[in-house]
Amino acid sequence: MDIAFSTPLKGNLVLCRDLRDAELTRRPDLYKFLWVRQGALSLEVDHVPMRLEAGEIVSLTPLHHVGSLRADGDCLSLLFDSNFYCIFGHDGEVSCNGLLFNGSSEPLRLALSAQRQEALGRIVDELCAEYEVNDGLREEMLRMQLKRFIIVCTRAAREHFGVDGPQEQLFDIVRRFYVLVDEHFRTRRRVQDYAELLHRSPKTLSNLFAACGRPSPLSVIHDRVNAEARRLLLYTDKSAKEVAYLLGYEDTAAFSRFFAKMNGESITGFRRRTQRE
Repeated sequence: MDIAFSTPLKGNLVLCRDLRDAELTRRPDLYKFLWVRQGALSLEVDHVPMRLEAGEIVSLTPLHHVGSLRADGDCLSLLFDSNFYCIFGHDGEVSCNGLLFNGSSEPLRLALSAQRQEALGRIVDELCAEYEVNDGLREEMLRMQLKRFIIVCTRAAREHFGVDGPQEQLFDIVRRFYVLVDEHFRTRRRVQDYAELLHRSPKTLSNLFAACGRPSPLSVIHDRVNAEARRLLLYTDKSAKEVAYLLGYEDTAAFSRFFAKMNGESITGFRRRTQRE
């Protein structure tokens, strides 16, 4: 482990170039960047297999469960919690919430250009150098380097979605939609609900999502509800009725129909299959 820094307020920043320390990567309270510099990385995210190749990076929230991690090559993890750097409180600085980090079932993975990889490599080197400085400014310097790392990844994500300067404000509406869905998916499941919060019409939102190459707004809402349902069924012993209630369904049968439509199998079948795997 290269860096394991804790603040007096229980904030944590961790950088590890040896992913054999898998327990660290599985910690549920941390935001995570997993970056493959050379080789490949195989893992499971919410029980779904994923393989990252050289030059790819994935960003994960504390909601995502990481398992079966196997690194073959030069892989790096950068992890932090909200006590060290709050992406909500600093949204105006890095604009990563809802873009790099959201609770959907498909976390964002990026293929980094050589230029982006060089920039991240320099930041990692500076993080490690700053970690060796033992003075009262170290914590803030480490936080600044983390912020730089996030900004480089945010720019790579915007590039991934084809967003340039003139489109940034429009794309920010899409990003804020994801943030609002994370906040309200248990009680608001209509596009109209979020259109009102964003002071836009449902049609305008649909057009924006299509222009940015994103799934429809309704698909995003359904995916978020389904992702939470799968996590509750996978990682808790709650009954279907309890899960339905937690997700805002008064009718368990309606929730069961939604789950079957989204996953192609019943709740009982899903639990039996995943328990065998």
